[in-house]
Amino acid sequence: MGLLSVSSVMSTIGSVLLAILILLVMITVHEFGHYLAGKALKFKISEFAIGFGPKIFKRKSKKTGELFSIRALPLGGFCAFDGEDGEDEEEVNDGFTSKAPWKRIIVLLAGPIMNYILALFLIIVSMFAFGQQVFKVGGMDWGTEETAASYEKYVGHSLEEGDLILEVNGRRVYLITDMMSALKNKTEGDIVPILVIRGGEEVTEDVLLRSNCDFKNSNETSKLWRAFGIGTVQRGDGTYWNISADNYRLGFFQTIGGSFVYSFKIAGTIFKVLGELLTGNLGLSSMGGPVTTIKLTSEIATQSPQSFFEIAAYIGVNLAVFNLLPIPALDGSKVVFCLIEWIFRKPVPRKIEAIIHAVGFVLILVFAVVVDILQFARC
Repeated sequence: MGLLSVSSVMSTIGSVLLAILILLVMITVHEFGHYLAGKALKFKISEFAIGFGPKIFKRKSKKTGELFSIRALPLGGFCAFDGEDGEDEEEVNDGFTSKAPWKRIIVLLAGPIMNYILALFLIIVSMFAFGQQVFKVGGMDWGTEETAASYEKYVGHSLEEGDLILEVNGRRVYLITDMMSALKNKTEGDIVPILVIRGGEEVTEDVLLRSNCDFKNSNETSKLWRAFGIGTVQRGDGTYWNISADNYRLGFFQTIGGSFVYSFKIAGTIFKVLGELLTGNLGLSSMGGPVTTIKLTSEIATQSPQSFFEIAAYIGVNLAVFNLLPIPALDGSKVVFCLIEWIFRKPVPRKIEAIIHAVGFVLILVFAVVVDILQFARC
């Protein structure tokens, strides 16, 4: 194996380790949220673990009896409360299920909230350090000499090379889905106002769309670029749309406000994708499990410091939103059971709840494996 190959392998390993570290930090922060809320509300905690599998380090507090451990598999972690899986007839004193439902709800919500707070912090740091990421037009498609005449109508009603896209049809652009939503059901020949930075100044260009914007799902970005008249560019590994990312500096209050909006936009895309999955507009092959997540994270996180902040924040918001979904085994589902107990003043039998969460956990694992297999089958 040559020196170049060894260097490439080491670089790949480093990228994967960085991705795993991002995931581990986000999960640990999530569990630490549960821990802090539990301590504040005087829940009895048996163990706080970083990672899964066999323990490679452990330390028990003589004062509280809490066990802190680091485990061999750095792909998770947990905060175990005494009596968390307790049954009706065997409630543990000061255990999780013996506490008032509203207290348990606070503890359950604390994990996702901590994920969101960390993600928001990373977004704010990124925006102050680098600016807001915006889409930059690399080049337009004006056709061949034979078809150039058909494009004359677009002159003066088109984007230009170097334009930074800020708003589309009055909607501020943070994500590509913002542009797709702003143009949904627009047709070829429609004129759409687009706010861009051109030559250092803000300019509103009335752009004449070159094709229909009948997006079926959020993956059909090629229809968007085609409607704008964006050209393509040949690279060594294929053909790509001639669009890239650039940065746009905002003022102090704009940065703070934009950071909150951006975090909400990320959360919104999660619900959008789930909706497309449920309606069948998006296939499972578009999803990714742990392996796919690590692969993509490693690729993005090593591109630049800004990319590192962006992907870490994206994962943080995703964890926050996903854990709030009412899916068995997740925090959102446990909150639902607490609400049932709070409203009807009687809990669902603990055995039944435990079975529901156990089945949910297994189904989540199976789903994660299936979507990863589908991803590799596409390659």
